[in-house]
Amino acid sequence: MAELRLEELSASTIVAVNALTLKPGQEQFVAPVSYSVAAAVINPATAWQRVVLDGDEVVGFISANFDPEAHQEEFRSALWRINVDADDQGRGVGRFAVDSLTDEARKRGFDHVNVIYEPGESGPEAFFLRVGFKPVGETDYSETIARIELP
Repeated sequence: MAELRLEELSASTIVAVNALTLKPGQEQFVAPVSYSVAAAVINPATAWQRVVLDGDEVVGFISANFDPEAHQEEFRSALWRINVDADDQGRGVGRFAVDSLTDEARKRGFDHVNVIYEPGESGPEAFFLRVGFKPVGETDYSETIARIELP
């Protein structure tokens, strides 16, 4: 694995991001990347979207929101989406993306990052727990709200 790096989502990387594959069973837990792109168009001042590259190859995508004025606290500093290509899962790509996100949150003055996910087999919970998120609540739709505290 070459050195991982982040780049802003752009016209030159969006096709590769949309082509990222998932492992069987993961599709039900991840909305299409186009939803994240649409959110960035609607909220350009608060959206943070990056692709993860391994050399010149796009291997992941992460989308977050930083809005200190959001009405709901869990949306003020939130990880919206993380996708790592099926062939690249388990190689540290997701951890690199989350570490980059938490660095950005710190730079912006936040002391935590939230994520909301649907629990279930093949879902993202094990990954989120491994990288440091801890469940702190539940939405009205039985989704888990988890938080990673930033030192």
